[in-house]
Amino acid sequence: MKLQHIKIFAILLIILFAANITYSGPRKKLGTSAAPELLIPVGSIGTSLSGSNLSTVSGVDALYWNPAGLAKLDGNFAEVMFSHMTYFADMKLEYFAGAASIGSLGNLGVSIKSLNIGNIEETTELQPEGTGQVFNPTYIIANLGFARQMTDRIRFGTNVKLISENVANVTATGFGFDFGIQYIAGQTGISFGIALKNLGPSMTFNGPGLDRVVEINGRDYTQRVILQSFDLPTNLELGIGYNLRLTDKMNVNFNGAFQNSSFSSDEYRFGLEYNYNNMFYLRGAVNYLPDKNTDESLFGPTFGAGLRYPFGSFTLGFDYAYRILNEEGFDSTNQFFTLHVGF
Repeated sequence: MKLQHIKIFAILLIILFAANITYSGPRKKLGTSAAPELLIPVGSIGTSLSGSNLSTVSGVDALYWNPAGLAKLDGNFAEVMFSHMTYFADMKLEYFAGAASIGSLGNLGVSIKSLNIGNIEETTELQPEGTGQVFNPTYIIANLGFARQMTDRIRFGTNVKLISENVANVTATGFGFDFGIQYIAGQTGISFGIALKNLGPSMTFNGPGLDRVVEINGRDYTQRVILQSFDLPTNLELGIGYNLRLTDKMNVNFNGAFQNSSFSSDEYRFGLEYNYNNMFYLRGAVNYLPDKNTDESLFGPTFGAGLRYPFGSFTLGFDYAYRILNEEGFDSTNQFFTLHVGF
């Protein structure tokens, strides 16, 4: 038991140390982070709650929001999840994740996230009206997660991410880490969560697309433009939740979270989830950015619903989310669907 306490204490020290680094991060670089696709949410449950469920998210959904929740697979041996989202400006996001128990060691999860911007007409300094060629930028994030139930009340999880970006013969590759903890306060219905996300080295674009031909002393030379490195969008999130049991079959979850970022304004999130018999769900959330006016926030309130139903040895679930976009000329973001399968 003493060894178990030492492990928990060591994990907490790591999280608090990393959190201290995050709070002293480069806030003067607002809006200039690398790999912004890391910040695009996935999964209809967390999206409909605006990520306020940091302390209660569980299973394969937790890989993105708080890896500590991966330690709880809700009675399943394995879970898989497929998600499709139409982002603004006709961008598409595809996401696949799977998680499984590896016995007493804990739970293991993997995920792939792909952002498709669509075709873009190529322009150059010499042909600003277009070259007649098109290119399709690709952004892919591969993730490996691990989580363990440290005690009956404490869960710990971590992610390792590989980030790949390709834009017109120019590429950037990087990696990052997530760390998370969830604490369940016994039978009180109260839970706490903390997550440190996207901690890693900076990224730099490089490749033949940056080569330029220059004339020196009557001769042509090929030189490559050297680009500046950009930091990952590291953030620290703190969350609290409260489960209110109305009847034997009805529950209401109240969620709140705070996000401190090195790339944008701080953010407060508040969510509500109604659950009937663990089969039907209604969700909604709002967010507040203290450094911005309401009409300056890119995204507004979110709403969603979900269904879960057991079929023999597995459980099938469908979830939907809708997020309001506060930007003229674009449709609100729709999380068309997320499919969950638990075995």
